[in-house]
Amino acid sequence: MARVAVISPPFHSHARPLAVLGASLARHGARVDFACTRAFNDLATRSGLGFVELAVTRNANHGVAETTRQDHSEAQRLREFLDATFDGPTATLLTQARHRSDDMLAEPDRVLRDLAALDAQLHPDWYLVDQLSYSATLALHCLGLPYATFCPGHPSYLPASPDAHFGLPYAWPDILRPAPADLDRLRAAVAANDAAFTAAFKATARHHAPGRPEPDRAFTLCSPHVVVFNYPRLPWLPPAPSGPKALYAGHLLPHDGHEPLDDCWQAVLARLTAGGRPLVLVALGTFLSARHDVLATATAGILRHTPASVIVAAGNRVTDVTSHPLLHDAAPERLHVAPAIPQQELLPHAAVMVHHGGNNSFTECLHAGVPALVLPFSSDQFAIAHDAERAALGHCLDPNTLTPESAGSAIADLLAGQARGTAGLSMRVRPRGPDWTAAALLTHMPARR
Repeated sequence: MARVAVISPPFHSHARPLAVLGASLARHGARVDFACTRAFNDLATRSGLGFVELAVTRNANHGVAETTRQDHSEAQRLREFLDATFDGPTATLLTQARHRSDDMLAEPDRVLRDLAALDAQLHPDWYLVDQLSYSATLALHCLGLPYATFCPGHPSYLPASPDAHFGLPYAWPDILRPAPADLDRLRAAVAANDAAFTAAFKATARHHAPGRPEPDRAFTLCSPHVVVFNYPRLPWLPPAPSGPKALYAGHLLPHDGHEPLDDCWQAVLARLTAGGRPLVLVALGTFLSARHDVLATATAGILRHTPASVIVAAGNRVTDVTSHPLLHDAAPERLHVAPAIPQQELLPHAAVMVHHGGNNSFTECLHAGVPALVLPFSSDQFAIAHDAERAALGHCLDPNTLTPESAGSAIADLLAGQARGTAGLSMRVRPRGPDWTAAALLTHMPARR
């Protein structure tokens, strides 16, 4: 029996798919322990996994970023990020680049010590580590421990060519493509980050593991054995790193389906879909629910310009959304606003979704065969929005120039069947998923000696 340790950062959007994959590894006979902060112990238990405490970063997101307890500096950086989203892609990506060293290479010496202690305690055959947990990947490299890399976002998060850089989208939706001067500023910032991170990685490796090869580029450091992409294999994607086996999971939704909706959500669903009304979900993820202006604008457009009802995930901004002037006359039989929604369970009942281009929302919509209006703000969301449009899975609009009319028109088009690529790609992606990925991982990962 293989023994596997899954290392996750303390972010709900990363930990959840990793726990699903861990559960599939366990179903295939592995003994799996989930290594994360204490707040994710319950997730491990519900997934049938062992748990060991490990912190690989200082910040966290336990479900809604604004309500997760952070220290002052992390809360300030979250505020700066959210403020930057109002100024568009370049400002947001430049802010993220400025924050990156604190986000992604937190306490490498301490993480290495903690991982060495964890290895002595569990002695797993191999590790599965989130690619964005850079301190953990560097520690595993320095310790010479076998690991597989899990890429939680767009595959371009793992650059494979000299001109590709983490933090610079490999492709843009036309409506959000920055001006050449802005692209030059962004390219310079991410290149400087690449150089600084690589220098820090090499210094840590020289100090702790002088006999190990130094990382060539920090952001390209990954498993020499297997890389798992939580994404479909689209023909135009940039190349995967040479060397490791590339596994495109397609989606990481639970093997045994979703829990049934509880009575309260069943009642909401019945109220909103009475008379055959179609349902649209509106959710911008655990960070961007703070953009209640965009939530309200999209919702108003749907209610005014389509026959659909709307469920909105508003995080900490339920009152801001429900009291927004655009929604003062919203009919209760067509609108429900909640802090969080059971998105995976609701998607089979939805006709369309409005989301931010997050990887989980993208793959969940694809699995469910639900087209989407994508409103990207940051990170890899621009690349995912490009892919969604190119694959004819939906439309993309600029969230900062969104109007009720533009949102309503886009949703009306999708309700009329304009996302013609959705059904075919959905059918090709569904047979993949966590069980397929777990079986391939156990085949390709070497036994520890």
